[in-house]
Amino acid sequence: MIYCFLAGGFEEMEALCPIDILRRGECEIAVAGVGGKIITGSHGVSVCADIADSEIVLDSRLEMIILPGGMPGTLNLEKNANVQRAVDFCAENNRFIGAICAAPSILGHKGLLKDKEAICFPGFEGQLNCKRLSEEYVCRDGSIITAKGAGVAQEFGLKLLECVKGSAVSEKIKASLQCR
Repeated sequence: MIYCFLAGGFEEMEALCPIDILRRGECEIAVAGVGGKIITGSHGVSVCADIADSEIVLDSRLEMIILPGGMPGTLNLEKNANVQRAVDFCAENNRFIGAICAAPSILGHKGLLKDKEAICFPGFEGQLNCKRLSEEYVCRDGSIITAKGAGVAQEFGLKLLECVKGSAVSEKIKASLQCR
């Protein structure tokens, strides 16, 4: 199971593109709405989540969580107790955590990047508290995958898919999408 958390003010591309790619790769993914099931993004696009954040189940089936960026979406994710519980569960159980744009700052504030290489949207670097700032647009260090912003949402989604399904599946989906 994969959860992608959406909070009011999320960046639509950073959420919907990875969700779409993971579903094309036949991953079991649930969109978890923070505070309800209808969540409106930072550009006015409303999305009907599969479940509310209160319905998440943190158990051995959980493979990954995804934290899209955007403002104030990132701030709304960070102040939600269920999102915090999911981040803690993944960190403690070596599950994948994907965070893009401003959302890696959530991981930085928790000290999860102190021994990691990571990347984020320009201006949030000081909040990462990471070992090394990556020069890549999408960076994987162990079980944490971070990405720079909306422009690399597709590349981020493909890296997330690679983490859970392997490079053959990721490359197949990449080819089907006509990616460079």
